[in-house]
Amino acid sequence: MPDFFINRPNFAWVITLFIALAGVLTLGTLAVSQYPDVAPPQINVSANYPGASALIVSQNVTSLIEEELNGLKGLIYYESNSANGGAETTITFKPGTDPDMAQVDVQNRLQRVVGRLPQAVIEQGLEVEQARSNFLLVYALSYTDGQQDSVGLADYAARAINNEIRRVAGVGRVQMYTAERAMRIWVDPARLVGYNLSMADVGRAIAGQNIQVPAGSLGERPGPADQQITATVMVQGQLESVEAFGNIVLRANDDGSSVRIHDVARVELGRKDYRFDARLNGKPAAAMSVQLAPGANALQTAEAIKTRLAQLSSTLPANMVLSVPYDTSYFVEVAIKQVIYTLVEAMVLVFLVMLLFLQNLRYTLIPAVVVPVCLLGTVAVMAALGFSINMMTLFGMVLAIGILVDDAIVVVENVERLIAQEHLSPKAATRKAMRQISGAIVGITLVLAAVFLPLAFMGGSVGVIYQQFAVALSVSILFSGFLALTLTPALCATVLKPFDPAHPTRPNRWASAFNRRFEALAQRYERLGASWVRRGSRSLCLYLVLLLVLGFTYARLPSSFLPAEDQGYIVTDIQLPPAASAARTDVTVQAWERYALAQPATDQVLAIMGFSFSGEGANAALSYVTLKDWSLRGSGQASDEVARRANDAFEEVADGTLFSVVPPPVDGLGTSSGFELRLQDLAGQGHEALLKARNQLLEAAKASPVIDHLMEDGLADAPQINVSIDREKAEALGVSFDVISAALSSALGSEQINEFANQGRMQRVIIQADGMSRQTPQALLRLQVPNRQGRLVPLDAFSRFEWQVGPLQIARYNGSASLRFSGDAAPGYSTGQAMQALQDIARQLPAGFSLEWAGLSLQEQQASDQVPLLVGLSLTMVLLVLVALYESWAIPFAVLLIVPVGMLGSVLAVTVMGMPNDVYFKVGLITIIGLSAKNAILIVEFAKALHAEGASLAQAAAQAARLRFRPIVMTSLAFILGVMPLAFASGAGAASQRALGTGVVGGMLAATVLGVLFVPVFYVQVLSVANRLRRRRGASIEEGA
Repeated sequence: MPDFFINRPNFAWVITLFIALAGVLTLGTLAVSQYPDVAPPQINVSANYPGASALIVSQNVTSLIEEELNGLKGLIYYESNSANGGAETTITFKPGTDPDMAQVDVQNRLQRVVGRLPQAVIEQGLEVEQARSNFLLVYALSYTDGQQDSVGLADYAARAINNEIRRVAGVGRVQMYTAERAMRIWVDPARLVGYNLSMADVGRAIAGQNIQVPAGSLGERPGPADQQITATVMVQGQLESVEAFGNIVLRANDDGSSVRIHDVARVELGRKDYRFDARLNGKPAAAMSVQLAPGANALQTAEAIKTRLAQLSSTLPANMVLSVPYDTSYFVEVAIKQVIYTLVEAMVLVFLVMLLFLQNLRYTLIPAVVVPVCLLGTVAVMAALGFSINMMTLFGMVLAIGILVDDAIVVVENVERLIAQEHLSPKAATRKAMRQISGAIVGITLVLAAVFLPLAFMGGSVGVIYQQFAVALSVSILFSGFLALTLTPALCATVLKPFDPAHPTRPNRWASAFNRRFEALAQRYERLGASWVRRGSRSLCLYLVLLLVLGFTYARLPSSFLPAEDQGYIVTDIQLPPAASAARTDVTVQAWERYALAQPATDQVLAIMGFSFSGEGANAALSYVTLKDWSLRGSGQASDEVARRANDAFEEVADGTLFSVVPPPVDGLGTSSGFELRLQDLAGQGHEALLKARNQLLEAAKASPVIDHLMEDGLADAPQINVSIDREKAEALGVSFDVISAALSSALGSEQINEFANQGRMQRVIIQADGMSRQTPQALLRLQVPNRQGRLVPLDAFSRFEWQVGPLQIARYNGSASLRFSGDAAPGYSTGQAMQALQDIARQLPAGFSLEWAGLSLQEQQASDQVPLLVGLSLTMVLLVLVALYESWAIPFAVLLIVPVGMLGSVLAVTVMGMPNDVYFKVGLITIIGLSAKNAILIVEFAKALHAEGASLAQAAAQAARLRFRPIVMTSLAFILGVMPLAFASGAGAASQRALGTGVVGGMLAATVLGVLFVPVFYVQVLSVANRLRRRRGASIEEGA
């Protein structure tokens, strides 16, 4: 094939331009994201059971739903959370499962159980939908003039902003954490009793007098033929003001007087509900979270949202401002740009290395042309496969840059040597060079592509990561090998100059100095290599020592899944004791806001009261602290350090717990970058036994030096008032149970009666007992309910109450009662070490209790189980390819024996830097397997040819090492410098870049420095053993004859 393109260089250019054009045309079509779709598909099942306690919901709804989930195709696990008034079950499927089909399967299964559910649940219906991502961003509306009316902000956002954002492509859900306006009727139960009225009377009066009356028209056909006009008849039935609602007549007396709503209630244009409040930098705000629609691209959606917000900002009142205090897409955008900068830096560094060694711009430009063509070809293949531009594909391209030039450098260096030493013409030199090295190029290309093949077939979420990296790198390498056999020889034959004895090319002073020093280094290596070959036994003993060191250091590497990135913000979960009021929670949140705003790394602080990772409630809050840009923060201001100092500062809080975390590296896999687990009651020993096991787990974790924090994710058991109704006595008094339920619901909770028009928007009309009558259980029992005769009966006539402590929510994991926990490893320890410590603690728990991992921790456990298989398959693939190329089982072993040396370099590098054995390290380790074999192939290929020409094994090995020393050092140095920007990265995404770059640089250094010494030894020793075995076999055959 090379001869064809040497004779037809234009043909090579046409193919090259086709590849480049395909990449250019498809580059703009690729989506951009941080990672591919790593999170496994999840389906959520929601059920509403108004008025039911968490225990009743768990027994009568959740357990029935869970019965039907076992056996679903592709199911990994399911977990549920039952709370007062409803339940939610999340079903997690294996990566690669079609979420649409999974949703259909779940819906079909649930059809079997619908008839067994309580009637109230059936009326509400079961909602089955694909799980949504974590928050993409939160936008906020706030005042510029210091106003404190958060309801006005929420009302404006609901009217003019939120629906606009919901219409943006890719937006799945917009949730507001402040309430818009509503007409609130605050009823005084004592006044009702005085007028002999009930809450039901108030509700009926509003429903009957606040109605839209479609009266029709005058003069419409059919009618008299001489009808001259038509007119719409308007009846003012729907009320619009506080005064109008206050004047609603509850009862008209015979004396002409009347009882109106303002006689028994206070009417105001207030809030729809009081569940949530939000503040931005300590000031009132309306906060709205945005979640992605399934399958939507985060960066594109976030950019579209921010563009629409900018457009809406021009229409805001003068005293309002829109901002985005929490935006996950910004980190992704900056991190991707950082990797692209690294890509450019790598190309420049590789070009400089080639120029340093080749010392001729023509020679240097030939490999330089190959790199962008290979990358563009890879982009075209990625587009065809539906891949995105993400961290893994970009990392694959960064590593590829140092590899892509290898094949071209080998060709150019060999052609240049033949022109200079044998004075051949460029075309003749290229032909001879390609005959010498075509086999090596094919071998290197196939080996490097084959080593990544097992990565593409790994399962689980980590398999998705491996696949994107493997395909990007393998495709680049295949393009490189193809161009090394087509374009590179065509360019060498046409671009390079022939040797001119009259005007020989002389290197400049700097190049001469470099050549002298490099030649001296090469001679020292040649002498040292010859010595190692002569002392083969000692060399093999040293090799065995290195193997032992490799095994020892690798076994001691702490494990992890993905490095915790500084994403530019931290999240703080705030939890007060059970039954704490919203006012108490607000005091703690204000203390947190003052602390966070005073930190030098803080940019903005968003606080949401009433909502947290643990659930909704008056005693819960969540805060997002956005940090300043990475370039504006000094040392000690990384997000994990900020979070750790915050945890230390609020470790002893008099009224609650605050736990700050760094967000998870992958959206959809948990809520923090630490570990997640479930404590299961497999034996069904009951709630109290589960709580005792929880306390034992928390105490042991607190005493462990490996675990920094372990926190229960859930609402603790809280005081509850159990109202016991004597149904016989109630029936004797003529009071039905549904009337009692309705009275309690509207008085203590709230009841939406209907709606009213307010500035062009329909808003709710809600009745509820006023605050003073909802403060004590005694006030509760003074409520009056109507009997069948219309007389009012006090609740305490047939009811009594008692205090008790009960669960606000009941969690189950795979059908067993469970508790959710999250935490982080102590400084200096990895999540893998913390997980092992928790496994050890779990063995001390009472029988019947166990720990199960979830989120990132589950993926980390699965990833660590795949490592031996991954390395074994990669080595096997390399072995088989080499056996097929060389038609020998001996030569491939001479190549593969160098692989552990490169692996040792990787392990030592990450050990020295204190890094764990995570996904990036594993990817780097597989890369080093291929690169170590590549250098060995360059030596072995030449040694094999020299031995075939008559040289002894030792002479062939030494001479091959000498001839290949310069290209090996050049290609290895080009690769190492190309990866250096990864190893020393800073800013957004730096943790991932360093995790990959450190191990690869260490492994390549070891494979280069020690490889040129060990490979000749392995070649001589393995071939000697193979020859002896061959001779013995031959002798045995002759004796048998």
